[in-house]
Amino acid sequence: MTVSPYPLCFRPILMPKVWGGRRLASFGKVLPQGQAIGESWEVADMPTTSTGGAGGGAQRSVVVNGPLAGRTLADAMILWPGPMLGTARPPSQFPLLVKFLDAAENLSVQVHPSPGYARTHADAHLKTECWYILDAAPGSVIYKGVKPGVTREAFAGAIASGGVVDLLIAEPAVPGECHNLPSGTCHALGAGVLVAEVQTPSDTTFRVFDWGRTGRELHVAQSLECIHWGPAPPAVKMMAGEVLKTEFFEVRHASVGPGAERAADPQGRCTIVMVLAGSGSLYAEQGLFAPLTLRTGDTILVPGTLAPDATLAPPDSGRLECLLASVV
Repeated sequence: MTVSPYPLCFRPILMPKVWGGRRLASFGKVLPQGQAIGESWEVADMPTTSTGGAGGGAQRSVVVNGPLAGRTLADAMILWPGPMLGTARPPSQFPLLVKFLDAAENLSVQVHPSPGYARTHADAHLKTECWYILDAAPGSVIYKGVKPGVTREAFAGAIASGGVVDLLIAEPAVPGECHNLPSGTCHALGAGVLVAEVQTPSDTTFRVFDWGRTGRELHVAQSLECIHWGPAPPAVKMMAGEVLKTEFFEVRHASVGPGAERAADPQGRCTIVMVLAGSGSLYAEQGLFAPLTLRTGDTILVPGTLAPDATLAPPDSGRLECLLASVV
């Protein structure tokens, strides 16, 4: 099959969660009746998932536009091994997992495997992630990192007594800020917070505390082996032009007003465009692909070879707000 690279749109994978809500409908997601939906997986290439994470089995995004409609992201990776990731080295699967999350209630306090733990446990995979705060109820917080001076022994005692939240750093959830959570960071998304999440493709999660819920396993021994004893990196103020950089991905905010345009990524890196607000279009002046209409909640994967020419443009009046996540 010969198909030239073009920007890909996918069918969202909706995940019911005990802590989820209904706010993802405001981002264009068609939610099933009567279910609390916590996550919309926008770009996913997960050949396997854990029963404690996504529920087990493969979770792969299905293309909904162009010649590859009905095929998976994994198929596109095979078809375009070089053009897809541009200047990045091709891995065995797509190297990012991108989601929208709606926390109507607190998520469990949790940690993902530390590098040291992952090296000695073949079934545990690193998960570095970041949260871009889209909306937050008054007084809502996120928990990220352990307060200075807290020891492993003190933390273990607090887990046993139910007081572990008091040992975590709680920060106000401020729309427009982005929080980097390297693998090994103890964290929890607080009730009332809506985020866009960019992460490495893993769902290995160790729960520390679950707010009194029953029926969900805790992983205290594994968590204590993985937790970084200290604060997480400070928030990145993306609305002020700051950029969040990790060894796996780079995340930027793009606000494009009338008469202005912006390339998805001038460096030629594979880039995921998440439309946060407004409308507009994605096109290439050289006619490399058919133009796409953009609406709030849309997520588009731009192959690396197209990223310098893929141009974000708002309508004649109004503004287009996007989150851009590039593979590094």
